[in-house]
Amino acid sequence: MTEKLKLIRELLESKKGEDIVILDVSNFTNIADYFVIVSANSSVHAKALADYLIEELKKHGLEPDHIEGLENAHWILVDYLDTIVHIFQKEWREYYDLEWLYGAARRVEV
Repeated sequence: MTEKLKLIRELLESKKGEDIVILDVSNFTNIADYFVIVSANSSVHAKALADYLIEELKKHGLEPDHIEGLENAHWILVDYLDTIVHIFQKEWREYYDLEWLYGAARRVEV
């Protein structure tokens, strides 16, 4: 799992994703083990991050189970079952504040 999280982080960083946080949410929800949260500067940037991530992870045999939010790109969710990547425009990230909601979750450094 660490390699998958590390790859996701590297891909997001390579396209200027900002303030990347990885949370181990396995003790708080049954929808995933990890949340990767990243900020984008605009809807265009958010879509570019999502498209690049999906394309590159496919090369590693990782297909998303589903994707939400590409239409308006305020909050794009890319679901890899055990890992969900949340790509937010900054103001939407602040509004939904998943880091606070899952504040007791352990932060994962990779």
